[in-house]
Amino acid sequence: MSKKPLILVTNDDGITAPGIRALIEAMKTLGDVVVVAPDSPQSGMGHAITVNSTLHLDRVTIDQGDQPEYSCSGTPADCVKLAVREIMDRQPDICVSGINHGANSSINVIYSGTMSAALEAGIEGIPAIGFSLCNYNYNANFDAAKHYAKQIVAKALAEGIPKDVVLNVNFPDVPQKDIKGIRICRQAKANWIEEFDKRQTPHGKDYYWLTGTFVNQDNGQDTDEWALENNYISIVPVQFDLTAHHSIQTLNSWDFND
Repeated sequence: MSKKPLILVTNDDGITAPGIRALIEAMKTLGDVVVVAPDSPQSGMGHAITVNSTLHLDRVTIDQGDQPEYSCSGTPADCVKLAVREIMDRQPDICVSGINHGANSSINVIYSGTMSAALEAGIEGIPAIGFSLCNYNYNANFDAAKHYAKQIVAKALAEGIPKDVVLNVNFPDVPQKDIKGIRICRQAKANWIEEFDKRQTPHGKDYYWLTGTFVNQDNGQDTDEWALENNYISIVPVQFDLTAHHSIQTLNSWDFND
C-alpha cells in the first residue's frame, strides 16, 4: 500500500491564526500533516532568516487533532528550514503556506512571508504553494478558500508542479457561490505609493507607522489583479531564479574597457 502524501503546513500569521487552522483542516483530508509555523505574526518578513540569535521550537497542541505541530520563534523561512532539517523524517511531498490574512498578489509577493516560506520549500526541491485570501480581517470567512485550496493541492499532487516553480494562489473575498473559477495569471505590474505617519511618544521621541496606497498600473486581463477583481482565483507560477535573462545580451554589449 502506498504511503499517504506527507504535507508540511506553515504560514506567516502565526500558528494560531484562523487561516492556517483552515488550511490544516483541508490538508488532513489529503495526507499526513506536519505543522511548523511562527509563534507570532511575521507578516512582511519576506525571505528573512535568523542568523544573529537563537531559534526555538516547541511542540504544541492547538486543536484536538493528531497532527504534530511545532511553534517556531523564527521567520516563515526558518520554519521550513527547521522542518526539513530537524523534524521530518523524510522530505514532504508538498509544502503549503497560508492561508494568509490579506492578498499576496502582484508586487506583494516580494514582501510576503507566506510566499517566502513556499519559496524556501521550492529551493529545497519540495513542491510548494502559497495561499492568500484578499481579506485582512482576523475573523475572515475561509470556507471558500479552504474548499479550493484542497482542490488545488490535490491537483498539484496528482499532476506535479513544474520544476523550480512555486505557485502563488490568491482567493477573492467573496462567497464560494460567487467565485467564477480559477485562472492561471501573470503578476500584475503594480506598486505601493508609501508614506510614513510620523508621531511622537509622550516623551517627545519621534516614531513612524508605514502607510500606503496600492496602485495597479496594469490593464491586462491576464493578470492576478484582474482575476481577483473579477471574482476569479488567481494562480501565478513564480520562480526563485531572479536572473533577468532577457537583459543578458544587452549587458554583454557594454564595453567595460572605456
